[in-house]
Amino acid sequence: MTQPPAFDARRFKTLERKGFNRIAAAYADGAHLRAELGHALLEAARLQPGQSVLDLASGPCLLAREVAEKVAPDGWVLATDIAEAMLAEGARRAEADACSALACAAADAEHLCLPDAAFDRVLAGLALFMFPHPERALAEARRVLRPGGRLVLSVWGTAEAVPLISRAQACIARLLPPPRVARPSVFRFGTPEVLEAALSDAGFADIRITPCRFSCRFDDAQAYWDAFLSLAGGAAEALAQLPEPMQQRLREAVADELAHHRDGTGYTVEASALIASAAR
Repeated sequence: MTQPPAFDARRFKTLERKGFNRIAAAYADGAHLRAELGHALLEAARLQPGQSVLDLASGPCLLAREVAEKVAPDGWVLATDIAEAMLAEGARRAEADACSALACAAADAEHLCLPDAAFDRVLAGLALFMFPHPERALAEARRVLRPGGRLVLSVWGTAEAVPLISRAQACIARLLPPPRVARPSVFRFGTPEVLEAALSDAGFADIRITPCRFSCRFDDAQAYWDAFLSLAGGAAEALAQLPEPMQQRLREAVADELAHHRDGTGYTVEASALIASAAR
């Protein structure tokens, strides 16, 4: 019997990098949909002027640019990501905003070329679930934190609590065959118990986890689908390779999947995330 192919972390990262490079501008343009979540993470970080901050999987530097304002004038933030086009998009927008306390570097969160005990804060917004080996990323985050420094991150809740993502995934699962190799679930840290265990196993202490619930408003089903694709990274890259008739079937299926969320002439779709703060 032929064995199914094993999960290949390197191939997975390559696809994620390609996908997020593709959607860099769209991801940044959709920031307003997740603004409430970003603000909650920054509040949990309790940033102070003069601090040094590392933002993992920063994408187009949405959090990092806000962090730069909070740690100015003497602090700074380093935004890292494996997708260089994401960082370039963030750097371009930072330059337009005259943001001088931000530096960008392409880097893998599981293998950071950074010195020990170099940062007061490490942030990871909607990132931990994307890492093939999250325990390695957590170990690296702890290594580069100064004693007493804190890791602050956000993850999606359970699938049932995040129709913002799961409605689109349901359409994909219904119309397409399952992938030959399963992707890590974006909901795999969706309960406080699982998230706390991961942080504790990595050596973090004083772990605090709070929920963050928010809603997104879309004028039509196409706007929802576009917003999903702007978050989907490697999945968006794979979907972009489908024949146009299948892409059209997916677009049409989304409207049926969203029926429960109709609100007047558009749709209001809920999401729930967890925000964790933990000390080195």
